[in-house]
Amino acid sequence: MNKKILTVCSLLILASPGSVFAETDGPGQRVENRFDARGDRIEERLDNRGDRIEGRLDRRGDRIEGRFDNRADRARDNGRDQRAGRLERRGDRVNARLDNRGERMNARLDRRGDRINRRMTKRGERGHQRIDRRRSN
Repeated sequence: MNKKILTVCSLLILASPGSVFAETDGPGQRVENRFDARGDRIEERLDNRGDRIEGRLDRRGDRIEGRFDNRADRARDNGRDQRAGRLERRGDRVNARLDNRGERMNARLDRRGDRINRRMTKRGERGHQRIDRRRSN
């Protein structure tokens, strides 16, 4: 009697949806899902890193441009209009250069994350197909 209860309970546990032995699409599907999730995590992490870098460079460019604008205002107050114009343009150039650098780095990290995610997805699909071929033979 105890053996039957134990056997039924263990079968219920093994057949539960969260179990490793649950009958879904077979073990190949679990391999594919694992690689999909891993690729998604890596892509998201790289996207977040790119956004942080872009924001940091954008803020730094704004700070530097603000300093040049303050210097230009002081120069203009002292009657040095040409120097003030040069300082403002210089601040604008620095800000634009840092903004562009941040956008390039963000785009590069986004592409890298997409490429890794695609590679992981293909890897999971190949593993799924390989395991299914083994099971069918």
